[in-house]
Amino acid sequence: MKFRIISVSSMRIWGLLKMFEIKGLSVNYGGIEAVRDISFSVEEGTIVTLIGANGAGKSTTLRTIAGLVKPRTGKIEFMGEDITGKDPAYIVGKGITLVPEGRKIFPDLTVLENLKIGAYLRKDNIEEDIDWVYSLFPRLRERSWQYGGTLSGGEQQMLAVGRALMSRPKIMMMDEPSLGLAPLVVRDIFSIIRKISREGVTILLVEQNANMALQVADVGYVMETGRITLTGKGSELLVNDAVKKAYLGK
Repeated sequence: MKFRIISVSSMRIWGLLKMFEIKGLSVNYGGIEAVRDISFSVEEGTIVTLIGANGAGKSTTLRTIAGLVKPRTGKIEFMGEDITGKDPAYIVGKGITLVPEGRKIFPDLTVLENLKIGAYLRKDNIEEDIDWVYSLFPRLRERSWQYGGTLSGGEQQMLAVGRALMSRPKIMMMDEPSLGLAPLVVRDIFSIIRKISREGVTILLVEQNANMALQVADVGYVMETGRITLTGKGSELLVNDAVKKAYLGK
């Protein structure tokens, strides 16, 4: 199914700084073109989501921005700087973090040790930030000395998000944060996403739960077979007939 591109001229309602700009990005895995000439931007203080089926290129896009995958063509600009193909540590140092699919916490380290690893590039005092993360996730404070591998799936996702926040990101990219979680826990995770956004962190979200993602998103991009096929405000895409039929089960 192919979608019509909605005009985005009416979408720039925030008047805020354009933090990310992706221009003509293409990424290959071997002979397979996973991402095909996509362009989009992310403005400061917004929640932007990429939705689409498995294999659409969403996760590859995040991994390329994070420096884990090198693009074939195109440019990634952050705050006006070309960061295309830069080392992942350099990108984290610029204020861009990735909460990966599958959480990737350290199971044999405690909750507190996992959080401290998130601040590995920092040279300042991190105690206030640990307290801030615990204020967002009270259950992590309760389990501070518990090993990460003994946490529930929802708690591990909270820990993965908290670890990312320890680097004081300007933008946090989240890859499938609701994957494998019970519906009640999913609602908790999306409530936390809203709260983090209100704290001033810009969010780029990849999520198969299109309904929840579009409910929290200011702007949504639909990806199909490596291309962006539809763009609009999250609230507009929620009521778009093609999106409802393809992704919302309506």
